[in-house]
Amino acid sequence: MKRPHGAAILIGVLLVTLALIWWLRPSARQPLTVGGELPGPCRDFSFEAVPYIVCEIDLRSYDVAVLHAGADGNAFGSLEKFDKAMSGEGRPVLLAMNAGMYHEDLTPVGLLVENGHEAAPLNLADGEGNFFLEPNGVFLVGKDGKAAVMETNAYAAAKPDVAFATQSGPMLVIDRRLHPRFEADGTSRHTRNGVGVRDENTVLLAISRSQVSLGSFARLFRDALHCPNALFFDGVVSALSNGERMIVGGKYPAGPIIAVSAKEPVAR
Repeated sequence: MKRPHGAAILIGVLLVTLALIWWLRPSARQPLTVGGELPGPCRDFSFEAVPYIVCEIDLRSYDVAVLHAGADGNAFGSLEKFDKAMSGEGRPVLLAMNAGMYHEDLTPVGLLVENGHEAAPLNLADGEGNFFLEPNGVFLVGKDGKAAVMETNAYAAAKPDVAFATQSGPMLVIDRRLHPRFEADGTSRHTRNGVGVRDENTVLLAISRSQVSLGSFARLFRDALHCPNALFFDGVVSALSNGERMIVGGKYPAGPIIAVSAKEPVAR
């Protein structure tokens, strides 16, 4: 009997190796969870067979800020570095989430307002990619402590007096209507995160634990979370921390970051 040729043996070994890699791969539907206890305002939630973490923020009990750079003027760069910086300054946060798209140098693609200062201007340009899938929009917290999600052109016309703001795109929900360019359940699927505003005192943050289409993600905000307006933050790089450790994602850089902390008690 002839012995197997060396090339045939090598091919067999390669096929077995590929089969093992396929068998042991992380499932596309497997929760993208790193670990950590959910922050107080957050809960696990399922919609259209997709698992999420949803954080319902009452602005009468919590402060919401959008931050990008530390005291040295440099971008935090990641949620982990942000959490360490906040803890080191003695102002730890309850949760943090990436909150807008960024260039390679971590500068925001669109508007960024930090503590009432416009760190980056509103972007009204045309371009490629999700950010420019019009209408895009702005999430803001006004100096009066009220929140809103507005279309970019509406924001430009209104010129609201804001304490914190971040521009991203596309809008997910516009006056209770889904973005007109979305398919019902398109083939582009990623881990995604975004923000919706149910009313001026209630902010909803959501991040998927597995891959989801933009159409389904938009319906989450409109149909399950009852947000008349909602904004997409990002996909693939989506991440959430509880202020101490990562819960979802975290291996990618972050540009603008949304941070939630408990309100300081009012001195009497």
